[in-house]
Amino acid sequence: MCFMAIDDLDEGSKEDKWFLDSGCSRHMTGDESKFAFLTKRKGGYVTFGDNAKGRIIGQGNIGNGTSSLIESVLLVDGLKHNLLSISQLCDKGFKVIFEASHCIIKDIQNDKTIFMGHRCENVYAINISKYDGHDRCFSSMHDQSWLWHRRLGHANMDLISQLNKDELVRGLPKINFQKDKICEACQMGKQIKNSFKNKNFISTSRPLELLHMDLFGLSRTPSLGGKSYAYVIVDDFSRYTWVLFLSQKSEAVYEFSKFCNKVQNEKGFSITCIRSDHGREFENFDFEEYCNKHGINHNFSAPRTPQQNGVVERKNRTLQEMARTMLKENNLPKYFWAEAVNTSCYVLNRILLRPILKKTPYELWKNKKPNISYFKVFGCKCFILNTKDNLGKFDAKSDVGIFLGYSTSSKAFRVFNKRTMVVEESIHVIFD
Repeated sequence: MCFMAIDDLDEGSKEDKWFLDSGCSRHMTGDESKFAFLTKRKGGYVTFGDNAKGRIIGQGNIGNGTSSLIESVLLVDGLKHNLLSISQLCDKGFKVIFEASHCIIKDIQNDKTIFMGHRCENVYAINISKYDGHDRCFSSMHDQSWLWHRRLGHANMDLISQLNKDELVRGLPKINFQKDKICEACQMGKQIKNSFKNKNFISTSRPLELLHMDLFGLSRTPSLGGKSYAYVIVDDFSRYTWVLFLSQKSEAVYEFSKFCNKVQNEKGFSITCIRSDHGREFENFDFEEYCNKHGINHNFSAPRTPQQNGVVERKNRTLQEMARTMLKENNLPKYFWAEAVNTSCYVLNRILLRPILKKTPYELWKNKKPNISYFKVFGCKCFILNTKDNLGKFDAKSDVGIFLGYSTSSKAFRVFNKRTMVVEESIHVIFD
């Protein structure tokens, strides 16, 4: 696999071939026409085996114009050969096996052969032109990590990597989660601002000791169920979150009373304190009467000081950003906003880490690690088995739908049926 030995080959054999080089730390080529995607850059040099240097003038993906076969390839000025780095292949999660007459490149995840090369003189060469239709190739592990990034509502890659490393959830594959490119949907749905300093201690000792609550809306577009407001409640100890959807702000007291009965029965002890801003949906006679009747201490943040209610304010922003990102990715109509927010809350409860305790809100609330193996990409196409209608022998057995999230009351998926134009819950769903 010596670089200088390539010169022994005739020019005609080098056109579509890529040579495996053990001394090469990056994939590289000198032919700009081979790139499906290329970003020009200045600076940096590559040193060859004879100590000659080549200037790096770009980086991109090799492909057939519609899909990428090889990622992170350097464009080197004056380089007359196409080189594949063995170390870079191994870092991407592939296994390279050399025999006397040929070499094999396998995907470690499923033990599938991706490429096969043949020995030419003293080098091993791969002709990638006959693999142009391959949909995974050298980017398979990379695609898997970004697929899970989308399945988890475009969560931060560092967060997913920590979940995987510390085995805090079940069902997440053992692959490398690294932010090595920009996610367009994340850029459109998120904006980074300076944050306030976090506390380095936990104020509460158990769930339901303190609940943070806030309400956002009015949404310009009502949801499919006619809701215009989202009522967000966050438990201070576990950071477990609930979202209740309202048609009017005045419904907040009634929804809170139902919520209190459910969570107090579930945990076996009472709510001690709640904290909100001075919104009229919280600071009114009915709310005060309910809190006094049930012995709940109602604290308020200072006027025009949202930082004092920062736990739920940040949660509101996170929920809205994640929902906006998931809607934008698949160009879904805005009336799905409530489903997107509900799914964002469901996902975040299972993947966020409680500061200091380093556990997910789900584990702190349910006392067990969450299972996320069944997660799907929000808004993806799906097929719903029709179990309601009396079908003829040659009628279609499935309806086409849109995946909208997970049921909170049963083990089922929430999907929008395009034929009936309603949201339904079903376990008999196949996802594209």
